Amino acid sequence: MTIDILIALSLFLIGFLYSSVGHGGASGYIAVLSLYAIPVGIYKPVILVLNILVAGMAFYQFRRAGYFKWEICRPFLFTSVPAAFIGSRFPLHGDVYNLLLGLALIIPIIKLMGVLPADSKERKNIPLIAPLVWGAVLGFLSGMLNIGGGIFLSPVLILLSWANAKEAAAASALFIVLNSIGGLLGSADPITMSSQSSVWFISAAAGGFLGSYIGSQRLHQMTVRYLLTAVLAIASCKLIFFM
Repeated sequence: MTIDILIALSLFLIGFLYSSVGHGGASGYIAVLSLYAIPVGIYKPVILVLNILVAGMAFYQFRRAGYFKWEICRPFLFTSVPAAFIGSRFPLHGDVYNLLLGLALIIPIIKLMGVLPADSKERKNIPLIAPLVWGAVLGFLSGMLNIGGGIFLSPVLILLSWANAKEAAAASALFIVLNSIGGLLGSADPITMSSQSSVWFISAAAGGFLGSYIGSQRLHQMTVRYLLTAVLAIASCKLIFFM
């Protein structure tokens, strides 16, 4: 099996898994392409476009299934999109920073696995100021790391009881699409298409279409929660071991 086929299959699986929880898969794509020694200059400008494509599919499917609540997503977007634009002007690639970020993801992983005391099942109203602050921080971080930020927003929404798993997936999908657009607009890296990147798009899009349909239409809330835990674990391992 050639490297190109292995990359295509890997991107399909990443697109499937991430889109099933409303994510675009940027951190997974970066991990896969890094493992196969694809130069950063080739894949970096394409990552956010892949993110927009797959997260856009996820948003469509979760919204169609009735899980998108505008009031959940809106306050975060006010500050996250301009922050992502600004953050993309200050890209970070430091190993120490990525290590700390990967370790930070372990906390929501442990919480979502139920190892720590369970969170209240009662839905809480989203306050006015807190989501604006969260949006600015997560947007700026997304821009710096060349991702959409949904991998951080989903656990915030769930662990603070502001949304259930599927509502968080729907909100995160739109969050990713708009932050990725903001990051693209702020980035100085040109987007170039090749036959190789075209295969990446097709593979990720196929996985994203199938994963978002199954995640929104077929999976139980707790299954989506467990899948989110797996996605966070993948991202954590990527940040700690592969960058």
